[in-house]
Amino acid sequence: MTDPEAPTTLWRAARRPRMLLLLLLLLGAAAVCGRLGAWQLDRAEVRGVRAEERHVAELVAADPVPLDDVLAPQTAFHGDMVGRKVAVTGAYDADGQLLVPGRAHDGVTGYLVLTPLRVTGGAAGDGAVLPVVRGWVASPDDADEPPAGDVDLVGYLQVSESAGSGVRDGRTDAISSPELLNVWGGPIWTGYLVVAASDPAQAPSVVLLDPPRSPGAGLNIQNLAYAAQWWIFGGFAVLLWWRLVRDEAAGRPPEAAATPADPPATPTPTEPAPH
Repeated sequence: MTDPEAPTTLWRAARRPRMLLLLLLLLGAAAVCGRLGAWQLDRAEVRGVRAEERHVAELVAADPVPLDDVLAPQTAFHGDMVGRKVAVTGAYDADGQLLVPGRAHDGVTGYLVLTPLRVTGGAAGDGAVLPVVRGWVASPDDADEPPAGDVDLVGYLQVSESAGSGVRDGRTDAISSPELLNVWGGPIWTGYLVVAASDPAQAPSVVLLDPPRSPGAGLNIQNLAYAAQWWIFGGFAVLLWWRLVRDEAAGRPPEAAATPADPPATPTPTEPAPH
C-alpha cells in the first residue's frame, strides 16, 4: 500500500502539471460556454426586436375602443393595458399644460407636451382628468396651445410613472398621476394617453410618438434564459477546477483497494498412524 500525497499549499497544488493542464481544458470549456451565451444573447435581441415590431404593427392597425371599456378613473392600471388603442372625447385645459424635460426622440433630447383633458361623454369618467402626452418638441417654443373646445382623440395607454420632484414653473420630470392630482384636481386616471390622432388636429411642431412599450420589451425571454444557462455552465467549469485544486492541496485519500488477505495456511499432511 502506498502513502497518500502529503498536504500542501493551494499555490503549489495549482502549479502541478496535471492541475495546469486541467485548468487549460476547463478554461477552454468556459470560453466556449461564454461564446455560446453571447450568441444566444444576440439571438434574444434579434428575435425580440422582430417580435416587438410585429406587436407595434398590431397596435397601430388595431381599431380603437372607448376608454371607459378599458380603464376607469382611480382604478388600477394593469400591465396588459400598455399600448391599448383607445378613443376618448374631452376638452383640453390649456392653463394646466406642462413640459416634461429630458425625453429623447430619434436620438434627440427634448420635451414631452403634457396636457390635462377633461373627459366628456363617458359614463365612468365624465369630468375626470386624463393626462395626455400630445407629442414631443425639441424646444419649449415649439409647444403649441392645445386645440380649443371638444376634441376627439385616439391614442395609446401607458402606465403612470413613479413620482418625481413635483411640478414647478410649468414643468415636471415625471408623468405621475398622484403628483398631477395635486395640481389638476381629480378624479384622475392612473395612466396617461399618448396621442396618435387628434380631431381637430394639433400643430405639426408637436411630433406624435410611437406606441409605448412595456419594460423589457425587445428581448426574447427564451433565448435570454439560454444565454444565462451557458454563462452559468462556464462559471461551474472554473469553480470545478478550484475545487479540484483544494482537494489536491489537502492530499489524496488512500486507494480504495483493500489490502489482500493473508492466504489460508496449508494444512500439514497427517502421517498415518503406525499399525
